[in-house]
Amino acid sequence: MKGFFKKFFSKEIEEALVSIDVSESGGLRSLHFASHAIQSSMRIRKPFHLELTYTRAMMMFLLFHEKPRKVLLIGLGGGSIPKFIHRFLPDIKTTVLELHKSVIHVAHQMFHLPCNDKSFKVIHGDGISFMKLHPESTDILMVDAFDPEGIPRNFCSLAFFDLCKASLKDCGIFVMNIWASDPHYDLYIDRMCRVFDDRVWVIPTGKLGNQIVLGFHSTPKVLDIKTLRLKARTLEKTYGLEFSAFFNQLMLHNHQPSNILTFDV
Repeated sequence: MKGFFKKFFSKEIEEALVSIDVSESGGLRSLHFASHAIQSSMRIRKPFHLELTYTRAMMMFLLFHEKPRKVLLIGLGGGSIPKFIHRFLPDIKTTVLELHKSVIHVAHQMFHLPCNDKSFKVIHGDGISFMKLHPESTDILMVDAFDPEGIPRNFCSLAFFDLCKASLKDCGIFVMNIWASDPHYDLYIDRMCRVFDDRVWVIPTGKLGNQIVLGFHSTPKVLDIKTLRLKARTLEKTYGLEFSAFFNQLMLHNHQPSNILTFDV
């Protein structure tokens, strides 16, 4: 089947200097900003599954949080992660903040984004403003926000990471998708370590680009490697995601020599 390329460019998007493009080839539909890197992808025959490796790695919070009840996502894109959570973890209340109304429109029109209901809500608004109004309100905070230039610069400051930590409950987990090739990568990691008191792990996704950072409001209750490996296998069977492989990547990248996980990025 021939691929197609469709451009969405509304007045609202124009004012925000963001062009949204949707391409399709071989049964895979993808969202781009300004025709650059893929922001989100969906297998048309499996619209609620996680196609991109980094999105599956972002679900690693399940390994360390026993029963998350609330998830807050900053940045929608095609909505892969909130769709997955809504479909396969229905007990979790999911809230998504998206700055651009047209991104929400495209996600509904082209990526099977569900309508809002009692456990799923997509809000057109600024994630930073929302977090300021809702301190200590979420179990999991996931940040996957990019513009045509990369991660917005105000999403990489110490003040931003302080706000992220403040939005978490006591056992909350911060999850962020960042680019290893970003020239400020080391600075961002250093800032996250400072804010989360060095309770930070990085998970490479097997490619040079996306890396997933986990930051913990407090030390996880279970750090025994054997126990976590067993849990990873159980989660893998339950959700069909490669938790064991991601756990191995976490171990290798963060230099874990003992039987107990420690924080050392």
